[in-house]
Amino acid sequence: MSDSGRVVILGGHGKVALLAAPKLTAAGFAVDSVIRNPDQAGDVEAAGAHPVVLDIETADTDALAEVFAGAAAIVFSAGAGGGSPERTKAVDLEAAKRAIDAAEQAGVKRFVMVSFASASVDRDRVDPESSFYPYVEAKAGADAYLRESPLDYTILGPGGLTLEPSSGKVLIADAAGDLDGERPADVVRVTSRELVADVITYVIANDADVRETVNFYDGATPLAEALS
Repeated sequence: MSDSGRVVILGGHGKVALLAAPKLTAAGFAVDSVIRNPDQAGDVEAAGAHPVVLDIETADTDALAEVFAGAAAIVFSAGAGGGSPERTKAVDLEAAKRAIDAAEQAGVKRFVMVSFASASVDRDRVDPESSFYPYVEAKAGADAYLRESPLDYTILGPGGLTLEPSSGKVLIADAAGDLDGERPADVVRVTSRELVADVITYVIANDADVRETVNFYDGATPLAEALS
């Protein structure tokens, strides 16, 4: 397959990435999944992707741009996974910003960021003393940096992630992750990880929701109807 159909996933061993790789492959893309630990290569290959070993926490913009060169799209699905505040900032914010710069440097316009539904407002909603706050700050900062870039971005904001199978259908929330101006109950604010993988694949394959933020939960509206 030519490079015109290559997607690079950062955070390639994450649950969402391992679900997205076979879907992207089925949609006709070749997938390079970037992982830090070479021991994870087998899992990545089993998902139909090509493992690329690179620690994005320490890789500079040039190293990332080298991996991105010739790709059709970049997916940022990496995260420190609630580690220390320092590591959260290093991965979820600083590495994300370098990835955005690297995409621009490599001439890759399409960039899909996996964020979370209330990232844009949780700086005001979450107690700064909370252990969750560094994550909120990092994700909000990375999303803002991406919005200011010239890239053809799509920012995806799922709710609380589950291991349920995807229905392939969504409930679209507003910019704050709310429904009809109200914060929905926790039982509503959930998103299957496989559904996130479906949405990643859909927006890339259909060039949908360019320069848009899509906040979504498990719902009843088919993707083709919900996503522009």
